[in-house]
Amino acid sequence: MRVEFLGAAHEVTGSLTVLTVNARRFLVDCGMEQGANVFENQELPVAASEIECVLVTHAHIDHSGNLPLLYKRGFRGPVYATEETCNLLRIMLLDSAHIQVAEAEWKNRKAKRAGGGVFEPVYGIEDAEGLLTRLRPCRYDERIRVLEGVEARFTDIGHLLGSAAIEVWLAEAGQERKIVFSGDVGNRNQPILRDPMPVSDADYLLIESTYGDRLHERPPADSPHALAEHLKRTFDRGGNVVIPSFAVGRTQEILYFLREIKLKGLVPGHRDFPVYVDSPLANEATAVFLQANPDHLDDEVRALIRAGVNPIWFDGLRTSVTADESKQINFDPEPKVILSASGMCEAGRIRHHLKHNLWRKESTILFVGYQAEGTLGRLLLDGAKRVKLFGEEIEVHAEIAVLPGVSGHADRDGLLEWLGKFERKPGTVFVNHGDDASATAFVETLKGMGYDAHAPFSGAVYDLIAGAFVEQPAGVPIVKAKRRAKSAVFERVLAAIDRLSRVARGLDGAANKELAKLEQQVNRISDEWERYRES
Repeated sequence: MRVEFLGAAHEVTGSLTVLTVNARRFLVDCGMEQGANVFENQELPVAASEIECVLVTHAHIDHSGNLPLLYKRGFRGPVYATEETCNLLRIMLLDSAHIQVAEAEWKNRKAKRAGGGVFEPVYGIEDAEGLLTRLRPCRYDERIRVLEGVEARFTDIGHLLGSAAIEVWLAEAGQERKIVFSGDVGNRNQPILRDPMPVSDADYLLIESTYGDRLHERPPADSPHALAEHLKRTFDRGGNVVIPSFAVGRTQEILYFLREIKLKGLVPGHRDFPVYVDSPLANEATAVFLQANPDHLDDEVRALIRAGVNPIWFDGLRTSVTADESKQINFDPEPKVILSASGMCEAGRIRHHLKHNLWRKESTILFVGYQAEGTLGRLLLDGAKRVKLFGEEIEVHAEIAVLPGVSGHADRDGLLEWLGKFERKPGTVFVNHGDDASATAFVETLKGMGYDAHAPFSGAVYDLIAGAFVEQPAGVPIVKAKRRAKSAVFERVLAAIDRLSRVARGLDGAANKELAKLEQQVNRISDEWERYRES
């Protein structure tokens, strides 16, 4: 009886844990890494076909995104998750597959021009469709048998619609142990979802630590007023508020705030501002939220639903599905809110909206969720002055801001509050799903409270019967190759282009004949060097 730590070990994404009971292996979560890969991660210790089943805490891609890859490699067992998680997986995994295919096609076009090799997508549509046939919906609070010697129960953890902590009872050779997986622990008092439900007891606990070393700046109840302040300041300047938002969970939460803002008139002078949700996935996810079991929502939302009020819909809300509809948003000069995925700016339509707004000093890019190391979102938050989008260098002049307190994750005190509700405390606590600093700090906090706490690196193996590590490797940092420094000549070229740009901006009002002459000269030079690049 053992547990093997593979993913989200001293990292924030890519959750993956293997359990072995009675010589049979199963997984808890099978997530995709997002952002920079900081430490080397071990592969599955067996073939995917030998994995008996998977338990999924919730639908976010960093916990579920590699399920189609598991299927592609031969897995054919059941995937257990709550009913709402299954509903979300049906849209999210297909969307992820489309992204994998599209990225492979883009890389192949680029490689063809450069004479490179062929890229295969991580997985395809058929892999996602095949995996979806393996879903087995479960009810909250119902204890189920998943394997010989293995029973499980899903408990609402308040992080995302359908999210759960998973209690797992293990029995082998007359020995019994209980291990609990927190998944992502929800933030307290956030809208739409219930607060995390307590778990009574455990021998072992695997707990996340995304915010294990910090506290949220403001409570969620202040979020509508804080959001309204950003909207008014930006609209007064004539700009757009672009919100990179996770399509599932965060988008619906922001819509809830925006409904309240409009209802109470919290943006004076701009009462009728339009709101665009530019994400087909977000629109589908919103439909899942509206069809959710009301018993799984918080009291305020249930009261609105009973009164016949749609809690996440309002006048001025516009959805875009097609690419043409998405493009038209940026041709509308009216100040507006644009909600688009992905939340960390790594893919999707949000990158187009950033291209059209980052250079505008009137606009605001408002982050409403965690930005992992190595993502475009983190680069912007860290003060990047230039970023590259679609092969083009974009200067950052927009206001870069964060909406504090808006997080689906509990902060340090929230994690401790949930842990403190255990009636029988876990004998050993394993900390994962946090970056190196956060996981390490949270371990020290737990040790100071008397817990036997560890933050295992990928590849660590723990014997649940003996209560000891079998393997406990050190983390192996991934060393990135240093980029070749730009040549002095190339720097002079960039300086010359900057000079030309300044000259052009100073010609506003010049004679049309002279402006047309300059346009022809610039286009001729551009055409010449594009031909050189493609030759």
